[in-house]
Amino acid sequence: MAKNVTQISREDLEELREAFNKIDIDNSGYVSDFELQDLFREASFSLPGFKVREIVEKFIAGDTNKDEKISFDEFVGIFQELKSKEVRETFRKMVSRKDGIFSFGGTSGISSEGTQHSYSDEEKVAFVNWINKSLAKDPDCSNLVPMDPDSDSLFKSVKDGILLCKMINLSQPDTIDERVINTKKLTTFTMNENLMLALNSASAIGCTVINIDPQDLKAGKPHLVLGLLWQIIKIGLFADIEISRNEALICLLQEGEELDHLLSMSPEELLLRWVNYHLNNAGWQPIRNFSEDIKDSRAYFHLLDQISPNGERDELCINIDMSGINERDDEKRAELMLTQAARLDARQFVTAHDVVAGNHKLNIAFVANLYNLYPALDKPSSNGIDLSLLEGESREERTFRNWMNSLGVRPYVNHLYSDLVDGSIILQLYERIQVPVDWRKVNRPPYPALGANMKKLENCNYAVELGKRVAKFSLVGVGGENINEGSSMHTLALVWQLMRRYTLMVLSELGAGEKVNDQVIINWVNDTLKEGGKDSSISSFKDQSISTSLPVIDLIATIAPNAIKEEIVKRENLSPEDKLNNAKYAISVARKIGIKVYALPDDLVEVKPKMVMTVFACLMGRGMMKADS
Repeated sequence: MAKNVTQISREDLEELREAFNKIDIDNSGYVSDFELQDLFREASFSLPGFKVREIVEKFIAGDTNKDEKISFDEFVGIFQELKSKEVRETFRKMVSRKDGIFSFGGTSGISSEGTQHSYSDEEKVAFVNWINKSLAKDPDCSNLVPMDPDSDSLFKSVKDGILLCKMINLSQPDTIDERVINTKKLTTFTMNENLMLALNSASAIGCTVINIDPQDLKAGKPHLVLGLLWQIIKIGLFADIEISRNEALICLLQEGEELDHLLSMSPEELLLRWVNYHLNNAGWQPIRNFSEDIKDSRAYFHLLDQISPNGERDELCINIDMSGINERDDEKRAELMLTQAARLDARQFVTAHDVVAGNHKLNIAFVANLYNLYPALDKPSSNGIDLSLLEGESREERTFRNWMNSLGVRPYVNHLYSDLVDGSIILQLYERIQVPVDWRKVNRPPYPALGANMKKLENCNYAVELGKRVAKFSLVGVGGENINEGSSMHTLALVWQLMRRYTLMVLSELGAGEKVNDQVIINWVNDTLKEGGKDSSISSFKDQSISTSLPVIDLIATIAPNAIKEEIVKRENLSPEDKLNNAKYAISVARKIGIKVYALPDDLVEVKPKMVMTVFACLMGRGMMKADS
């Protein structure tokens, strides 16, 4: 270990190791400056903005080998340089050990031998209770649920992949064709198939599954299981916290505020606005977060009172008993509040202790579930608002966004255009396609109050310059200002070329550097189908025969014999429903045999050339790997 590590006490070193593991959310052995910024942003309540920026800059400067990743040794060295007692104590307070944190050794190939990983018992209990309720009536899970929240049964229950597949479909319905899940007479091979299906499907809905493989899940590694489950559950909880899914959220628009600002808010920001809207109606003070400000449960009492059914809409009237708000003991008050939540069938994710402790993750899950059950918002009159602006994202936009998030970009992309206006996400994507980025030229958040947009524009200009000069993208008429302004046409032009390059990169590597284009893929598809004795073929990625998904299904059957169950496939006199069912089946089987497909079934049925290309390119990659093995 580097010499600077030995200069601090063993106790400090242990605390720093635990802190590092908490920040290293993708279990890579490194943290990025984006992850560090998330940490300090959470701490901004106790530090002025300039101090947060100062510390972030110190961390960035401490990246000694300029690889844009910070190892544990670099992390320790930077910490030692933070001489200010105030800053050091604040930092230690943020990452200090909490009750309910369990540690265990990890010796996976992607982490250092002997690395300590920790997991929260509170999270385990919360997730088990949620899963028990969600899957209670699923016959395929009858041997798995209910699980005992006080035991480690959760970590054993994920090993066959069924539970994970079911939870993914609960969060994003129809992601997985359940005809593809192996549910009977399970063997090691069929359980691995289920786990591969779950991981690739999780990736397709925007979960980061880098550094997780079926063996990790089969072994029930707690920090990886809980991390993946939280991503899946959160995506489901946040799915409807979106103005296009509930136009009544327009009533959260504040006086003088532009609709664009509300539309660009993350689900968590909208939740906070929603809570404060109801607290304002109750005459109660607003909250600023889902940790410190909810610890006394009083805001929750008022929220429950505001959203509970009043009987005006043909529902059963439920009057919240507010007497518990006067209880002097915080934990007893929290328990009385949760008793009222239970009357709304909304006592999920948190215990009284979790509320009093201000557990951010579990409290935001609790509030998101409340919103999904009882939004209690009335759609306002349009008041001159252009309702066409409220259209939800297209399938293509959602696919691009999920692809980005699955690669672990930070911060999480909630809105394809507004979240890319500072260029930082695009620059991270360049690194994923092996286009080098000089991070010394990049402006990092948090941006200064004055001149913030100029800093973002400089990033966007650099991103477009890299695309034209280094990546050799076709970006005629695309400038940094277009990305900075959130122009959908220009942003899509750049993002598609990033995704296309990412998709084709693996093929170039397998083909010893040979440049791969559309015709190379088409020729390979047809040659492979012919060698497999199949009748199907394609003339281009616009070939209407692709709408049946039969060329995809036949190609899978050729490169992975026994993967296709022919009795499930419809081949003649196909109705629109038959075509969609074939497409669902084809994509799920592709994921099951290890192919990371981001396209959706509708993309095949409607023969969307861009997404069709990614499907065939990924199948080609799988076929070439099989040929090389």
